[in-house]
Amino acid sequence: MTKLPDTKTLELELQQGWLTIWFNQPDNRNALSDALVAELAAVLKSVRDDRSVRGITLRGRGGVFCAGADLKNFRENFQQSGDRAAIITMSTGAAEIFDLVNTAPQVVIVLIEGAAMAGGFFGLSCCADVVICESGARFAMTETAIGVTPAQISPFVIQKLGYATGRRLMLTAARFDGSEAHQLGFADFVADDVAGLEAIEMQLRKQVLGSAPGAIAATKELLGQIAGKPRDEVIRLAAENFADRMVSDEAKEGVASFFEKRKPSWVVKPE
Repeated sequence: MTKLPDTKTLELELQQGWLTIWFNQPDNRNALSDALVAELAAVLKSVRDDRSVRGITLRGRGGVFCAGADLKNFRENFQQSGDRAAIITMSTGAAEIFDLVNTAPQVVIVLIEGAAMAGGFFGLSCCADVVICESGARFAMTETAIGVTPAQISPFVIQKLGYATGRRLMLTAARFDGSEAHQLGFADFVADDVAGLEAIEMQLRKQVLGSAPGAIAATKELLGQIAGKPRDEVIRLAAENFADRMVSDEAKEGVASFFEKRKPSWVVKPE
């Protein structure tokens, strides 16, 4: 099993093949500081090839998921200097985080309570596989309201919500609660309190831990490959993906377990 990196801005819990990554900077409402972004990237990279890590949950300490970008850092380190090259480097680094979440071989769940503002929450959440939020959670896409653009998150917002809805939310700096987030298709599940959030997450864990980790990784890889491709290329990629999985050890174990009326070897029952 992979050794997780040491972190100061994140709290890591690894139990029964499930990694919970807590954003642990409640004093600044878990804003995406440079340190947090760097540590999150390091953690995601460390488990990327580890199939014993079956799923990942992102959530925030202090009753807040993420307050978005660190505006104090923006003002002090970028606006005052006017260093355009440094700003581009910073923005590119943010893109890496979104890509790491979007292409993670594991199932990624975002669990949102309290406030979740701007690019941090929208980018990470739109890249995740499942979003669970409190009905009273507060959301906002505030970039245009402070004179900037939702630059790196924009393709993921469109991917999650569709062009028309994503465009409207990004252009109007829209604010909404968890119930509306569910209606918009941003949140997959909604609950009234933290206990409800965690109950939904546990049910999802059971489902994921009953599925083959290699098959999940291959499915996510295929979904990334076929997006926007011509139909003939989609057919080819899907057929090649299916053929590779059909002769895999996991598929042989899965079919054997069906005929032998037993659970496959990869099934884990979360406690």
